[in-house]
Amino acid sequence: MIDTLQENVSIILPENGLEEKLKQAKEENRKLSIKLGFDPTAPDLHLGHAVVLKKLKQFQDLGHQIIIVVGSFTARIGDPTGKNKARKPLSVEDVQHNAQTYINQLSKIIDVEKTKIVFNSDWLDALNFSEVIQLLSKVTVAQLMHRNDFNKRFTENTPIAMHELVYPILQGFDSVKIECDIEMGGTDQLFNCTMGRQLQEVHQMPAQIVMCMPLLKGLDGKEKMSKSLNNIIGLTDEPNEMFGKTMSIPDALIGEFIDLTTDFSIEQKNNLKVKMENGENPMNIKKLVAKNIISQYHDDDAAESAELFFNNQFQNKNFDEKSFEPVSIHTLDHNQQRTTVLELCYQLKNDLSKSAVRRLIESGGVQINSVKILNPDQEIELIKEIKIKIGRRNFFELI
Repeated sequence: MIDTLQENVSIILPENGLEEKLKQAKEENRKLSIKLGFDPTAPDLHLGHAVVLKKLKQFQDLGHQIIIVVGSFTARIGDPTGKNKARKPLSVEDVQHNAQTYINQLSKIIDVEKTKIVFNSDWLDALNFSEVIQLLSKVTVAQLMHRNDFNKRFTENTPIAMHELVYPILQGFDSVKIECDIEMGGTDQLFNCTMGRQLQEVHQMPAQIVMCMPLLKGLDGKEKMSKSLNNIIGLTDEPNEMFGKTMSIPDALIGEFIDLTTDFSIEQKNNLKVKMENGENPMNIKKLVAKNIISQYHDDDAAESAELFFNNQFQNKNFDEKSFEPVSIHTLDHNQQRTTVLELCYQLKNDLSKSAVRRLIESGGVQINSVKILNPDQEIELIKEIKIKIGRRNFFELI
């Protein structure tokens, strides 16, 4: 059991902490309280979040209590991003909307009915200023400067706002309030999670252990998966989108995806890695990974259909035989019979900025009726039966 719980975990602090907590829970005949905190800064969960959530599910299946701490207070002040600047604070409305979206999506992995969901504004809003000062007095500036991004920014004379220094202390105080046994997060949360241990000890409570999961890289294969970097596979993505995105990952990322995104057995994962080492076509391995991901968040039939769609859409060279999403000309925002390629693509793919669309066209990423278009300002007549490909995975037909 403990081997399964430790699988894929990057850091356990202290090293023997998990074994000790499980032993303690058994002796006291109680459930462990296992915390995951998040600030609802962006409303969509993705495979990076799922790495931690799957570990929580393992504990939940063993009967332990999962506690999701929604940073309804901390999201309103803005946390340190680890990118040499503070994150923009959210409004109360944004927090409420994003939190509800998160909670709805948690059911993709964990049993929400058996999960305790709390909001840290319930206790942080209630602190008076004297109590805030007392809380801050428990932590030294030297301890805060052990956090890597704080230390780096200080060394480089990059501004650090006071509220950023306070943020880890508030997150640690959450662990005190919920009497947490284990706090989980990504490796980028190690400092904040250990702050919970420190504050619990100051309050003469048993210190939580910290379990940090590895950070899944995004589709670019470089940065961690993040909505702000537009390199994610969302848990609510449609099957065809999931499949196409998985097939787009760099070959060097396949092993990481096998370990962190699939639910294959350890033996199956090892067999796939051996096949890769023996020269198996990476595309074949990616297809198996993509189907497994879709089966987890949709079903097996959706996975099979997505593979068939991909084979036809991206491995069939005939432009006209591909599947195109119908778009009525009357739904486009135009007043004339003609428009530019840039304007048409922007309306069809309005999740991209105009400058991004322009770069995509100029780099050869747009075809109209199988002809590659390189001039964003080229005019075209808005008529029926225009088939347009934008980027790798977007196909539209004007009707």
